[in-house]
Amino acid sequence: MTQQALISVRNVSKAFSVEGRLVQAVDNVSLQAREREFVALIGPSGCGKSTLLNLIAGLMEPDQGEIALRGDRQTERLGRIGYMPQRDGLLPWRRLLENVTLGPEVMRRDLPAVREQALALLPLFGLQGFERSYPHELSGGMRQRAALLRTLLCEQEVVLLDEPFGALDALTRRTMRDWLLGIWERFQRTMLLVTHDVDEALLLSDRIYVLTPRPGRVALEIDVPLPRPRHEGLLNDPLFASSRESILTALREHDG
Repeated sequence: MTQQALISVRNVSKAFSVEGRLVQAVDNVSLQAREREFVALIGPSGCGKSTLLNLIAGLMEPDQGEIALRGDRQTERLGRIGYMPQRDGLLPWRRLLENVTLGPEVMRRDLPAVREQALALLPLFGLQGFERSYPHELSGGMRQRAALLRTLLCEQEVVLLDEPFGALDALTRRTMRDWLLGIWERFQRTMLLVTHDVDEALLLSDRIYVLTPRPGRVALEIDVPLPRPRHEGLLNDPLFASSRESILTALREHDG
């Protein structure tokens, strides 16, 4: 029996008014993510990837089509889906521990219990000893790990990641990819990742959707044929190379 999609997007379109003209961001997009699945969205800048995450998170509603959580399109999504945007969003006047517990605090969870949980997880996130540090005292990678810990502490079953490593240097980004694989394997949340990086998408994901330039449409859906657990050495695997070429071909075929 096919596992029911935890998140399903069906024939979704969204347009915006920009300087008096209508701009179609995404057009007739369908995709899904099953429980504990890692799904990536890849495509050129401006193709509507972030718009899709905003729609899935419930920050906006589609003009056409529907989005369902566990098969129910009437379910309120806002506040039930974790969302880590491109910028870490750490508040400069709050110390690290206060920043990572902000989401549960806003949700009116038991704050002492959440603080205890956060303190127990700091070593796993490479943040032990920095509980009282302010964001400006942390490296870029540490800030991103703190932002993901804040998102995971909200304990939503779906986590959206909008280019979380885009602002990091290549070496830090590579380290963070390996670290994120370990976090996903431990917490087993459903994750949707937006990225421009084909290798990153293949290394992390179970399934990838390739989007066309604006308006974003699904040009290719590919199941990643690589075994888990994954590691950077797989970049030289023939299956990795053939999957990369399929994605690059789809991107080239729809490039202007």
